[in-house]
Amino acid sequence: MRYLELCTIDHAKEVVRTLLNELSTEEVSLFELPGRMLAEDIVSNVDVPPFDRSRMDGYAVRAKDTYEAEEDKPVALEIIDKIRAGGNSDLEIASGQCMEIATGAPLPKGADAVVMVEFAEINGNSVKLYKAVSPHENIQPCGNDIMVGELIMRKNTVISPRDIGAISAVGKNKLKVFKNPSIGLLSTGNELINPDEKLEHYKIYDVNTYTIASSILEKGWNFNFYGIVRDNKEDLMEKLKKAMNEDVILLSGGTSAGVGDLTSTAIEELGGEILVHGIKIKPGKPTIIGRIGKKLVVGLPGYPTSCLTIFDVLFNEKGKTMRAQVYNRYMSAKGREEYLPVSIIRGKDGYGAYPVLKGSEAITSLTYADGYIIIPENKEIVEDEIFDVHMFGDIRIGLNIIGSHCVGIDRILRKGQILARTVNTGSLGGIMAVKRKEADIAGIHLLDNNGEYNISYLKKYNVSDAVLVRGYIREQGFMFKKELGIKSIDDLIEKIRDYRIINRNKGSGTRILFDKFLKENDVDKNSLNGYDIEAKTHSAVGAAVSMGKAQIGLGISTISDHYNLEFIPIADEYYDLLIPKEKLYDEDIIKFIETLKKEELPFKKSKDAGKIIYEC
Repeated sequence: MRYLELCTIDHAKEVVRTLLNELSTEEVSLFELPGRMLAEDIVSNVDVPPFDRSRMDGYAVRAKDTYEAEEDKPVALEIIDKIRAGGNSDLEIASGQCMEIATGAPLPKGADAVVMVEFAEINGNSVKLYKAVSPHENIQPCGNDIMVGELIMRKNTVISPRDIGAISAVGKNKLKVFKNPSIGLLSTGNELINPDEKLEHYKIYDVNTYTIASSILEKGWNFNFYGIVRDNKEDLMEKLKKAMNEDVILLSGGTSAGVGDLTSTAIEELGGEILVHGIKIKPGKPTIIGRIGKKLVVGLPGYPTSCLTIFDVLFNEKGKTMRAQVYNRYMSAKGREEYLPVSIIRGKDGYGAYPVLKGSEAITSLTYADGYIIIPENKEIVEDEIFDVHMFGDIRIGLNIIGSHCVGIDRILRKGQILARTVNTGSLGGIMAVKRKEADIAGIHLLDNNGEYNISYLKKYNVSDAVLVRGYIREQGFMFKKELGIKSIDDLIEKIRDYRIINRNKGSGTRILFDKFLKENDVDKNSLNGYDIEAKTHSAVGAAVSMGKAQIGLGISTISDHYNLEFIPIADEYYDLLIPKEKLYDEDIIKFIETLKKEELPFKKSKDAGKIIYEC
């Protein structure tokens, strides 16, 4: 994208300020939900995203085809198709081939990475690539954001605007609650559908409409929604004309590089002018601010976290702030002021803040983030420093549960009616949080080379003054469609070389388990078709098998059930709880362990569930 001139955020705020100065229970819809208290739990029935998708405009490739690409020695690949957001291709990428792909479009068969358009040069029906990529680079896997069965919101939660995105993303349109300038709003994208519609392949539920509408209502403003705008100039211009009765027109999306960049053109063709085209911050660089007559028009970024953050920065002059120490080392963007979303916990000494690192395209970044910190453009490393946190709303803090996420934890919290803040850092992050005395509970499931779970890692990282409590057992096994006709594990071992598989990412417990299985059964991994194709989540494996991108994958049984796949178990995985000794007599910890012992979970429990199995 060619920006007219990147301006400072202070200049952008001044432009907006100047133009504004010229001017019992019931069911409610998402538009009416902010500030209301939920009378029911909200659980996701879908994966978000529902398919592997590109994070960038560029070219879908097999990563190994790019390994020799350099700036002065490009690799040439044949372009066999184009995929736009909301579309798909029936073709499969083979060696030496690629497809042009738009941001948000589904990853085609055979591809495992995306090369950004900035590092490519089209030459007829081929493209020269000037940069190598690794597997999964510039891809958001299926279920990476929200997994099916995941608890999104709990009963008795007072909903704030940042929660709306997660609720709409899972297709909930009406919810049960306990009784109590004009803006024109548009959302752009071919891939978008309304949350009350059936989720089709390669579409996603509209999120930004509801997050921004909620923020508008929280400010006491009124709005009118003019619908979803498709990525063509005629549709955009028609809806902009209809919205001209409003004081302010807000659009989300339509600001990034590529064919979707229509907002600035439409403003100018309607007789307006562009006042800001690009802001020197992260996220939110592609923001557009213009005017048509006396009407303020703002093109907000399409990614949900970017969209809400920029709205908050531009329109909320006097938001709440609080001081908190930022935990975890974070490398900031070079050359741009960064607005980093953070999650607040009660630390050993005052409040602590964890960076929310799911990316601005992740809807749950909004749910987990309590606010954001502002990192100056000349600062590259943040670690153990105190910042002002600009709050999205009130803090919700109970137990600090930090570590690897699992839907079983959500079930225990819901059944026990326990208030908790969950921060999903992975198992090793949970261990470190317990060592720093930041976590009340850390969920961990780390498999060592000897086939033992968790204990050896506590020794390796010198964890002290903590106990390991037996959690529950997740069943791991192979997923495949019924028509493969596989009847047993021996049958699978014999036939696995004949099918296309999908693997898990290096360093994951499932990948370690798969390699161990292959070694024990004398199967050469190099003989497997698809061994190097990796998925980062169990949901991504299930989706790949269900959609025919792969025929066999390894994952947990609950995902196999969701996708109605056949399942052959091979191992039990222990998901245990690391708890500081000083927390063992906390009332909520006791309730958590008792709930674990007595409540039925979607996983198996051993006789020692809820008991201490190791002290350190």
